[in-house]
This record gives sequence, structure tokens and C-alpha cells, in this order.
Amino acid sequence: MKTKKKYHGTIVPLVTPINTKYQLDKEAVARILENLKQFNASPFILGTTGESALLTNQLKLEYLETVAGIRSTEHKLYVGISSNSMKETIDFSKRCFEFGADAVVATLPFYYKLSERQIKKYFLQLADHVDGPMVIYNIPATTHMSIPLNLLDELSLHDNIVATKDSERSEERLQESLSRWADRPDFSHLLGWAAKSAYALLHGSDGLVPSTGNLAPSIYDEMYKAIAEGSEEKAYYYQRQSDLLGDLYQKGRTLGESLWALKILMQSVGLCEPHVMPPLQGSSTEEINLLKESFQQLIKEEGIKLNIYNHV
Repeated sequence: MKTKKKYHGTIVPLVTPINTKYQLDKEAVARILENLKQFNASPFILGTTGESALLTNQLKLEYLETVAGIRSTEHKLYVGISSNSMKETIDFSKRCFEFGADAVVATLPFYYKLSERQIKKYFLQLADHVDGPMVIYNIPATTHMSIPLNLLDELSLHDNIVATKDSERSEERLQESLSRWADRPDFSHLLGWAAKSAYALLHGSDGLVPSTGNLAPSIYDEMYKAIAEGSEEKAYYYQRQSDLLGDLYQKGRTLGESLWALKILMQSVGLCEPHVMPPLQGSSTEEINLLKESFQQLIKEEGIKLNIYNHV
């Protein structure tokens, strides 16, 4: 069985639960964290799923303070620090570690296209100035740039760069990443491509970062158990559950629309309300009802294990 590295396991990129006034819903935060804890998952706040690019600095800090105050210390806390301003990114990283974050997570800035030389200098400058471990997050869907693996391998030698979270949809890239880092004890590969979760774990990835974990962290807990037992068939059974749930709120929708749909499903089990930050917005009552009906049918047919909270 693969030896566990320091940064591993199910790391759920949390939604940011808000109310009708676009304020943080702290009670919902507590419910979401409790749901993760029961299924051995770690929280990652202020990432793509958390609508981080749309949040004020004040709300980001409030979310950090709230999670830091109630989260389980049994699991690591990952915090997104990405911004188009390097100074803001560095300053916020310092607050993250002051509040007990175990690692910060940084994407590339997303406005100007950068050369490979600029990408390298950017991450080295960040790593030199953050006060702790940093995860490099590759997500071309939002930054419109892919971090070359050779460069990432070079960056991984920096003492503060401890892992990569990769959401790029490329089988070739995934296979090469695993061949580079699966057996390297001081650098972790974390996959943000849910459709390849079981494959990645079976071939040496250290962790998963699935947005569906907001709703059903049990799926990934069971997937890990199946792999630990040596049951590839069972691992792919849970991969199927992950795929079906993911398709339900993602298929045919833009990234922003899928975040609203995910919150609709979370509302169905009492985790949070479905409000999203402008300019994102919800859809029609008809679509909401169809989504909820399809969700209930899927849960019944597939026997997906969910916690139900009677608060929303």
C-alpha cells in the first residue's frame, strides 16, 4: 500500500455559503465542516468552488477566521490566497498562517498571459515570502494558462512548495505527473479532476480535491477504503457515484452555473442556502425543481450515503 505523505487524502474545495445579503452564513459553515469531519475529509476554503474571485477581502478574512475557530484539528486546513495583486496574495497568506492554516494554495494571476519565465519568477517570489507550505494550483479553465510540468518539477524543489493541485483535463499530463511524483516523499500530487479520481489514486496520486465532496464526502471516503482493501472494482463503483452526482450539477452548465446548482443540491440536504455572489445568479424555479427531483431519484437508485441536516 502507498505510504501516506504529509499532504494527502480527500481535500474538499468548500463552497462559500452566503445569505440573501451576501454575508457569510456561519451556521452553514459549521454544518459543512461537520459533514466533512464525519467522512475524514479536509477543508480547502477560498478556491474556485468557493467563488473566491468574487469575494471581498473582508469576507475572505471572515471566512478564514470562522473556519479556523471551529474546524477539526484532526484534518489539515488549506486556504486559497490567489489574487491578481502579488502584495495582496502575500499579505493574505500571512493572515492564513496566523490563523493556523496548514498550507496555502495559489493559482497564477488570471488577467495577463504570462511567459514560462514569468510563471517561474511569480511562484518563486510567492514561495520566498509566504510563511509556510504552499500548494501550486494549476487550473487553465480560469487562468487560461497551463503550468508546464518541467517547470513545476523545478519549482517543487523550493522548501515551501509542497504539492500541486492539478485540475487540467489531460490524461497525458496526469500520467506524466504520477510518474514524476507518486514516489517522491517530499512533494504531493493532488487531483482536481473528479472523473479520474479512482484512476489517479490507484496509480499513485496522493489526494483528491472534488467539489462533489461538499455534498457527498462519503463517496471519496469509501473510495479510499476500497483502494486500501485492494478492491479496484469497488473503487470504480464509487467513481460511478461521483460521476453521476457531478454530471447532475455540472453537465450543460458553465462553471459559475454549476456552483449555483451544487448549492441547490446542498440546500436539499440542509447544508446551506443556494445564494451565489454576483455576477453569478440562480436559474428558474422550473430548473430548481427538476434538479431537486433528479437528485432525489439518483440518490434512491444509487444508494448514495448522505447526511441530512434539518436547518435550511
